Order: sequence, then structure tokens, then C-alpha cells
Amino acid sequence: MNSNTHDEVKRELKTRHLSMIAMGGSIGTGLFVASGSAISQAGPGGALVAYIGIGIMVYFLMTSLGEMATFLPVSGSFATYATRFVDPALGFALGWNYWFNWAITLAVDISTTAIIVQFWFPSWPNWAISVFFLALIFLINVISVKSFGETEYWLALVKVMTVIIFLVVGVLTIFGILGGHGPVGLKNFTYKQGPFVGGIPAILSVFVVAGFSFQGTELIGITAGESATPEKSIPKAIKQVFWRILLFYILAIFIIAALIPYTSPKLLGSSAQDIATSPFTLVFQRIGLAAAASVMNAVILTSVISAANSGMYAATRMLWAMGKEGQAARTFSRTSRRGVPLMALLLTTFVGAFTLLTSILGPHVYTLLVAASGLTGFIAWLGIAISHYRFRKAFYKQGYEMDQLVYKAKWFPFGPILAMVLSIIVIVGQDIPALKTLNWEHLSISYMSIPLFLVLYIYYKVKYKTKVIPLEKVDLTPHKDDPDFARKQAAKRARNAEKQKQAH
Repeated sequence: MNSNTHDEVKRELKTRHLSMIAMGGSIGTGLFVASGSAISQAGPGGALVAYIGIGIMVYFLMTSLGEMATFLPVSGSFATYATRFVDPALGFALGWNYWFNWAITLAVDISTTAIIVQFWFPSWPNWAISVFFLALIFLINVISVKSFGETEYWLALVKVMTVIIFLVVGVLTIFGILGGHGPVGLKNFTYKQGPFVGGIPAILSVFVVAGFSFQGTELIGITAGESATPEKSIPKAIKQVFWRILLFYILAIFIIAALIPYTSPKLLGSSAQDIATSPFTLVFQRIGLAAAASVMNAVILTSVISAANSGMYAATRMLWAMGKEGQAARTFSRTSRRGVPLMALLLTTFVGAFTLLTSILGPHVYTLLVAASGLTGFIAWLGIAISHYRFRKAFYKQGYEMDQLVYKAKWFPFGPILAMVLSIIVIVGQDIPALKTLNWEHLSISYMSIPLFLVLYIYYKVKYKTKVIPLEKVDLTPHKDDPDFARKQAAKRARNAEKQKQAH
């Protein structure tokens, strides 16, 4: 790749970076804190069913993304896939929606760092802590993609090690080896109304919690364009990540449910402010770790910094890709000598800083901005599933052979169809109480992402008069940004043609 061009990113992410980025993206406050509230809402059985259901959906989503990302490894992937395989209007709406989501989430994470640091230093001003961490994350991202990947690798490693230690401690406590109370067994699973509490509606409400917990796994698609060896790294990362995430979540929830009854008021915390009642803190305290709250606070700080770091990266690369596609100003497609999309990074940082300012000056505006980004991750998942369904259909229609795919998603079309159905269920089930009572004020806040997405989609469709691309006209040529990958694809097609000749 020509290193003198100033609109290219650098392929410097290794397999270990990709694995940790995807894993780190989904292990955060959702597991460390909110998992307790999921158990209190639906009981041990209900929480497990919801997390297993969402986990299976995420697996299919990741394999769908993996198939497209190995065929077409680009940064800002799923906006490009939707533009190419479905309708440019869908790509435009998905891309801007996803960028907006991460720019706002970046601000939410940065303001959360202030809450966490005040656990140790209550007199330090909120704004100063937030500005420090925003500057730090900007610096990590402006240096190079390698600096982002390396930082993310070590931050994610801290989270992964914490979960492993928790699982070991939890299992030993259940069997009475630690904790000094004798064997606990599984009696908390059948305590009172357990294992299922509140029936199907409670499980559906936990589906939403579980969905938020797993968000970030789609980052693996965004990193594809900067992976040194996408055809090897992405399949390997997907295999490793899915099983680890599922085991971490399912085992962690199983252990929490076994050790803490679902009726315990201590399980109700769901944000970083509730660190003292994090199920992880409670289990570590049970074995006599006096500094449990402080240790978990430090882990959650690394977790939130990691989420903000990933958010900054994802938003920047999405804006860069849209600049390249002509769906955002061309200036956003420019990169520094180190391959960093500088203008895209600056705008993302500015929006993050502005949102942060609203959290200090006007909580009402801040609440609206956060609500507006709430469902974006699920809309992106829906977009990935639709894009993959269309990609594979076009692949068949245009006479390609399955062995021309470097990585094949399993169980097509079941996988993307299941992902579409569950994404819609999670989007609709976002605020069931407000739907039941038709509370318009709550509905307008909970579902604000949907009209915003539709406005973007309709605006582009009307302005450029786009249509859904017929399957036979879907562009399946390898991406111009990756000449090396294009060469490999061409060589593979030539080999297949030679085989067919010999067969005849």
C-alpha cells in the first residue's frame, strides 16, 4: 500500500489485538455491575436464559460480520456493507447513527471516570477528572492505530484476568473451600420463586440488559480495515471471542446467582456509582478481601477507559469510511502520516467534549443526548444481519462458489434471520412499561434513536433517489483499499476456474 497517500489507514493490528478489542468491548460495567440487576429482575434462570439467547444471537452476528469482513476488510465496515449490499441510504443512516452513538457514549464513559475516581478522591472536581481522561484518550488515538491496539490489549487483559479470578474464587466458595461458610450449593436457584421470576416479560426486559452488555463485539468489523492479516486474524478472533465471552458471562451469572439470593437489595445496582454493591465486590468481600471495593473500582476504571478508547476509535473510523464513500465531507477521509484520520478524530473529540459540557451545565440536554444514542447499537446489529443476508444471496445469484469465501458464516440463512428477529425484539422491548401505558414522554425518550435513524435514511433516499440494489447488481469486487487482498481473491478465482476446466 502506498504510504504517501493521505487518506489510507495502516494495517498494524495483530490477531492478539483483535481478540482483545472484541472481548474488551463486551466486558464492562454490564458484567461487573448490571449483571446483578438482571438476576434480581428475572431470577437466576431467567437471567441465564436471556444471556444465553443474546449470546447465541451475538455469535451469529459475529460470524456474519466475519464472513463479510474477510471478503471485504474495510474500516467502518458495516456502513460500507449496507451501502454496497443493500441500499446506499441504509449505509448512510447506519454510519452516521453509529458515529453519533459512539461520540455520545464516549462522553458518557468519560463522565463515568469522574464518578469512579471520586470514590478515592471525593474532593477532586468532576470536570477536571473528565477533561484529563478525554485528553489521554485523544492522545492514545492520535499517535497511531498500534498505540490504540496496544493500550486496548492491556486494558482488556486486566478485565479478563479479573473475570477469571472471580470465576475461580466463586467456584471455590460454592464448594465451601473459600468463604468459611461451608458449601453453598445451588439452593439459591430454587429460593422463593426461583429459578424463574416474573415469567416471559421479565426475561424480555433482561434481554435488553444483556443486549447492552454484549454491545461492542461488533468492533471486530471496524478493526478489519487495519488488521495486518484479516483473512487469518478475524476468523481466529471470532472463534476465541465468542466462547470466552459466553463462558465469562454465563459462568459469572451462574456464580453470582448461586452465592447471592435474587431477592438481595444489593443486586439492584446498575451503574459505576453502585461499585460497593457490585456482585464482584460482594463475592470478593465474602472471602475476606478487605480491599474488594477498591480493587473492583480500579478494574471498573480500566474498563470504562477501555470503553471510551474503543468508542473514540470506532467513531473515528466510521466517519473516515463515510468520508471515503462520499457520505460525509471528504476532509474526514484525510489521514495523518501515521495513518490516523485526524479530522474525524477531532470532530469526534469535539462532540464528546460538548456532550460532557452539557452533563455539567444542563443535565436535561445530556439525558436527551444519551437517550438519542440508546438503541443505536441494536440498529447497527440489525443492519449487519440484513447486509449479510443480502451479501450471501447476491453471492449465490452471481454464480460465485462457496469455497471462494475465506471464512463462512454457519447456518445461513438461520443465523442472520435469528439476529434480525432478536434485534427487533430487543428494540421494541426497550421500554415495555411505557408501551403498556402509552406514556408518550417516556416513549419519546426510550425510542428516540428510531426516528433519528429514519430521518437520516429518508433524507438520503429522497435526496439521491436511491433504491434497494438488485442482487445481480450488488458490487462484489474486492475493496480498492486493499490491493493485496484483491490479488489473493483474483488468484483464488483463477485457481477455481482452472479446477472447473479440468473437471470438464
